[in-house]
Amino acid sequence: MSDEYETTYAHPDSVEGMLQRGRGLGAVRALQDPQGAAAFVYDGIRRDWRWDGTDDRSLYLARLVRDLELSPAPVVDLLTGDEESCLRACEVLELLALAGSDEAREGLRAYVRRGAHWVRVLESVSAGWPAEWWEDLGDIARARISGEAELPWFSEPWTRFGIEVQSRPSSTRPSLTGLRTADLLPLLTDPRTENATKVEALRALNSREPSAELIPLIPSLGTPDGRRPLPRLRRAVERLGTAAVPAAHGWAQDERPWLAQLGADILAEHPGPEALPGLVEELAQQWTARTWCGPDRTARRLARFGVDAADAVPYLRRFWLHTPHSYERTAYLEALAAINRDGLDYVYTESLWDCEETARLLGIASAPAGPETMGRIVLLRDDPMETSEVRAAARARLVPPSGLRLT
Repeated sequence: MSDEYETTYAHPDSVEGMLQRGRGLGAVRALQDPQGAAAFVYDGIRRDWRWDGTDDRSLYLARLVRDLELSPAPVVDLLTGDEESCLRACEVLELLALAGSDEAREGLRAYVRRGAHWVRVLESVSAGWPAEWWEDLGDIARARISGEAELPWFSEPWTRFGIEVQSRPSSTRPSLTGLRTADLLPLLTDPRTENATKVEALRALNSREPSAELIPLIPSLGTPDGRRPLPRLRRAVERLGTAAVPAAHGWAQDERPWLAQLGADILAEHPGPEALPGLVEELAQQWTARTWCGPDRTARRLARFGVDAADAVPYLRRFWLHTPHSYERTAYLEALAAINRDGLDYVYTESLWDCEETARLLGIASAPAGPETMGRIVLLRDDPMETSEVRAAARARLVPPSGLRLT
């Protein structure tokens, strides 16, 4: 374990370390000792423990503030920090207000009246709150906007307040969504078709069932300078799945770097049996180096081998337990389930408290039924802070095949 890892994050088995990583077990243990965990929860809002911008923390932390019955006042105080600190606190307070905290709601409304980063805060609350909670701030907004260096970009809430917004540059794009696939493919091969139109054709193709007829066209769909694939081409190729693998062997040998890289990536995503030892070794090296960004891709590739990838299980478990990059935790759990489901019941149950929406969705779908599990799913279903996807999944889990609703 690197010195940087040791000094940056607390031990992964401690409550502090699990809260920093957004682990479900951290939330459960915090609930057992609210006073002892309070400082760690506030620290999680004050400092950004996310490994990168893809990780989720706001809902996790807001739920802890509410469930541990902590005061929102220290979070309101964080609004006076720099812009990043202010917006982190804003996201937590917005959710607490939705859960019924008048102190959180009034703290944000007061900040709009006096705070330095009030424009971003007002835009944020207008997107997440009912209009009646913020539309009376129009006079304040009109009075304060004249002191800003530039006009805001977003239409809400400014147009509602009669405040001018910046116009975004726009370009007219051809609408190709109504064309059949048989009509779109010739546009990609016609040398007279402009690149912008080809990109729109690829956009349209990506919105429907993938067509293997696209495969022979791939090598011709680079940018005019020959350095990159056209935008949206990679997504179109990825959607072809294993159908693209035979052609990818040829692409990987092409002299054009972008096509060779695309072919190599497709082959890596659909490895043959001969690749298994190398993938296990790759995951082992990533663990040794404590590489927190990227092992999720290795995990997904290993998952395709099922039980044959058993040698990867110890590393997958370590990554799931230790990674500070919470976004990748779901991939490790999915890979473990594909290779060996033994002992995963507790992992699925813990995931019901996880900071990541994808992990909570896995927990809802796969945690074994029992009083603790079903009680937690009821709470997720009814939590006004929770995402609509998680609430919908919880409702579905709570309706047994007989149609009798569980409460």
